[in-house]
This record gives sequence, structure tokens and C-alpha cells, in this order.
Amino acid sequence: MRSSYWIVPCLALVLEQVVLRGSLVIDASSNGWVPIWPLGHAGTQMALQTIITMVLSYIVFTFGSMLVAIQVASAQMTPRIIATTLLQDGTIRSTVGLFVFTILFTIGTISRIETSVPNLSVWISAIAGIVSLVAFLYLIDYAARLLRPVSIIWNVAEQGFSVIDTVYPELEKEEPIKETGQLAKARQELGAPDRVIYHSGMSAIILAVDLKTLLAEAQRADCIVQLAARVGDFVAIGQPLFFLHGKAGAINDRNLMGTIAFGRERTIEQDSTFAFRIIVDIAIKALSKAINDPTTAVTAIDQLQRLLRAVGARQLFNDNITDKDGTLRVIFPTPNWEDFVQLSCREIRLYGAENYQIARRLRAMLESLERSLPMSRRPALRLEIDLLDRTIEKVYLLQEDMALARIPDTQGLGGASKI
Repeated sequence: MRSSYWIVPCLALVLEQVVLRGSLVIDASSNGWVPIWPLGHAGTQMALQTIITMVLSYIVFTFGSMLVAIQVASAQMTPRIIATTLLQDGTIRSTVGLFVFTILFTIGTISRIETSVPNLSVWISAIAGIVSLVAFLYLIDYAARLLRPVSIIWNVAEQGFSVIDTVYPELEKEEPIKETGQLAKARQELGAPDRVIYHSGMSAIILAVDLKTLLAEAQRADCIVQLAARVGDFVAIGQPLFFLHGKAGAINDRNLMGTIAFGRERTIEQDSTFAFRIIVDIAIKALSKAINDPTTAVTAIDQLQRLLRAVGARQLFNDNITDKDGTLRVIFPTPNWEDFVQLSCREIRLYGAENYQIARRLRAMLESLERSLPMSRRPALRLEIDLLDRTIEKVYLLQEDMALARIPDTQGLGGASKI
């Protein structure tokens, strides 16, 4: 529903009916307090017809332009930005809703002009027409800015921050948190599952998991529920979905299946790595020989650095979900630090290390993260720096080029300091 365009126009249709009927009732009982419309019947009808034609043109232009923009943006960047950025944009959907409200309200008003002019309805139509004109002019400027790669990457990164805050709410300590005491013992004693629940229905991707309900079901049955896949994984028919430990027969399979939302493609709401995936896809698409736009890839690395800094400062060791008594109830697998680092660096290094901008910007990102994040995060970052050095040795034949590629630069090329 968040990525559907039809919902807001349908709500605008309902609102239009309410406002139109309310304005007609007020017109009938206004006793002259509503300002009189200055035009006669013929002038009023011409003005309202002009508003209808104008707003209809706005709707056609908006939808036509958006379809073309979606095609171009998905071809030059990645198709995954359509549902996560373009179709979820509130400004565009609200503007389309305004256009639908204006044209329907104006049609309803002009159809009721007979012997007298409904003053309030005509005034509302005129004001809505002027607001629609301003909104249309604003939408052109807004859409042009929205479809720039830097804006799309920034919006995806902001959504990624929200997901990180939700999935990893606690900050990391200098010493990594480890399983201790009762939780460690419970994980070690799990062994083979007492029962396995297999996926049935349609093969699909896990979009989200209702952890509160899952915890309540596990607590009610006095057992441990372990998810066999994590958010973002594709699950085929007959593939294990839950491993049940303990009193496995006391739990209802249908209730457990109802805690998981499935879909045809990944969404960003609970998928902590999906924002990284989208930004990396934009970067490697920009690094392709057909596009050859390393500066866009550098912009993507800027946002990856922000996201990695946010993830690195969080406690990622939260697979174990306990009840109020501290008893292990749910095992919910989530990505670890190495997953985030490899996703952010490996493909970009593979496709872009031969470009000075990418090699220097990647090094600047890794060294900055190494300096600012806790000690437990540094081995994975140091490994990526080592892999970058070894790749540079194979890619660059001249010593001067190799030395230039090894200088960290936050701008990619041209921004390195002598310090």
C-alpha cells in the first residue's frame, strides 16, 4: 500500500464528495454570508471548464512524465528504486490527489449551475484550481531534483537509517557483546529440532516478521522457535521455515505462518541490508562500460560510509529474543558486521578498482571507519584494505599509477590532502 499510487486519488475522490455536498448545504443555508461570485452564468461555466481542462492536462502530463522517468531511472540506476523511492514519495502522490480532487469537485460544481450559482462551491473550485497550478509548477521542479542520482541515493540511505534503528536499537560497546550464561547454554543445548515447519503456498521472499506475535506464540507453547531464513531470503515451497525446539506439538502452525509477510520482491521496511544492496547496485551500474560514471559511484560510497558507520556503532548480536524472564524463545537471524562490509565493498572494488576515483574513495572510507568504529569492527575493514591493495597491484602496471591509486581521497580524485 505504501508503494501504490491509486490509494491517495481514491481518498481524494471520497474527500471531494464530502466537501462538495457540505458546500452545497452551506450554500443553501448561508443567508448571504458567502461572498458572491463576481461572474455570471456564462463566465462561471467558462472559468470552471478552463479549470477542468487545465487540471486534466496536469494529470496526463504528470503520469506520462512519471512513467518515462521511472523507465529512465530504472535503466540508468536500478529497478529497485521504483518501489522504494519513486512510488513511495508522498509529495508526488499528494499532488496527484490534489489534481483528482480539483477536477472532480469542479465537474460536480459545474453540473449544478442552473438558475443560480453555488457561490461557495465555485470559490472552492477556483481556489483549488490556483493551488493545482502552483502545485504543478512545484512538481516539475521537485521531480527533476528527485530523479537526480544524488537525491535517490540519499533517500535510500535515509530509509536505511530507519531500518537500522529498528533492527539494531542498541549501541555497540568497545568490547563486543557475546553470548553468556543462560543464553549461551540454551543455544548449545538446542541440538536437532523436535519439529520442522515447511513453507507451503507460493514461493516468495520474506519481507517482514512479526516478532512480538512470534514471541508470544513461543512463550504460550513454552518452546523455542528458530527461523530457518532471514528477512530478504527467497523461500521455495517445501523449504524449512521454522525449527521448533521443546514442546513443538503445542504450537499452532497456522499462527506461526501468519507472523511472516511474503512478497515477490524485497522491501526495505525490515530488511537491514536492502538499502546497501540498492546503493551498491547504483554504484556498479554507474561503473559499467556502457555508462562509465564513476562520480555517481563515489556519491554512492559516500552514503555507504554513513550507513556503515551507523551499523558499526550498533549491537549486531541480537539473534536471540527472550521473554520477560530472560528465557530464550525466538532465534531470529540477522546480518552481521562482515555481511555489511562485504556487501558494501566487494562488488564495487571488483568493478571499479581500475578507476582512480573508486580505489581512492574506497580506501578513504575504510580508513575513516577503521579510525572511528570500535576495535571489534576493524578486522573486517583491514581485510578489505588488504584486498584493495592486492587488486591495485594487479590492475595498475605503472608504479606512478599504483601510488596514485593508493592515496585515500574523500572526493575520489582531486581532494586528497598532503597531511
